[in-house]
Amino acid sequence: MFTGIIQTVGQIELATPVGEDLKLNIQCAGLDMRDVQTGDSIAVNGVCLTAVSLDDSHFVAHVSKETLSVTEGLQHVHPVNLEKALRLSDRLGGHLVSGHVDGVGEVVRFESLGECWRLDIKAPHAISKYIAVKGSICVDGVSLTVNQVTRDTFSINLIPHTLENTTLKFLNAGSRVNLEVDQIARYVERMTEWASESQ
Repeated sequence: MFTGIIQTVGQIELATPVGEDLKLNIQCAGLDMRDVQTGDSIAVNGVCLTAVSLDDSHFVAHVSKETLSVTEGLQHVHPVNLEKALRLSDRLGGHLVSGHVDGVGEVVRFESLGECWRLDIKAPHAISKYIAVKGSICVDGVSLTVNQVTRDTFSINLIPHTLENTTLKFLNAGSRVNLEVDQIARYVERMTEWASESQ
């Protein structure tokens, strides 16, 4: 479990095919690895991955074919958002994030609004029903608040701090991003379905 508060921007330095899977070597020099052990989870652009080996500034993760088929941005060398798994004693500064991507969205607009930036993303239709104004959404591992929803497209305002400390500053129209919707919306849907089935 994660919070969507990015702890550092790292770099996928090497992506090596292993059959239909992928082995990633990730530079994480800005991440405090003193309390991380082999087998721990680290979110990479919002994708929960297991550190199969590590040192003070790098870790290796094995990515399955299934994960590759439902996510974006793990197949090539580039900067990535990193967050260690949440401890029970940590502050929940963002929202509860599982690291299980619900779908890949596409940036349709990214423009300056004074000091802030407006980011519009088109979500897959199947998950659009979970996206609500003032609700939370995770974009490439970053916990953000939705400001507007129009059909399958939602809008977010990004403050300078978020841009400076995440990979979102590299986005442009046409960029593809990992999306994870707020878990509460899924539970509400299931409870509603269950109530209907029980009648």
